[in-house]
Amino acid sequence: MADSKITTIKLRDETKKRLNKLKEYPHESYDEIIGKVLEILNLCKNNPDKAGKILYRINLKRIKLKNSNQYSEKELGEKFGF
Repeated sequence: MADSKITTIKLRDETKKRLNKLKEYPHESYDEIIGKVLEILNLCKNNPDKAGKILYRINLKRIKLKNSNQYSEKELGEKFGF
């Protein structure tokens, strides 16, 4: 994307907070998050199972990040019902 142009968009504070909750890692950009959301929305139409798996993976990474990797993947599954 060397030739990509950058633009600025305005977001309500609540929207920004919601986007922050979707981060898989601390320095993930809003562009990456929005791109991920759009990809999942497109997948929901054509391949809902795959979209569900991606959402599961994102949620698992978010919980791991939030809990500072205190739990193994198995422990997270047991604790949060995955």
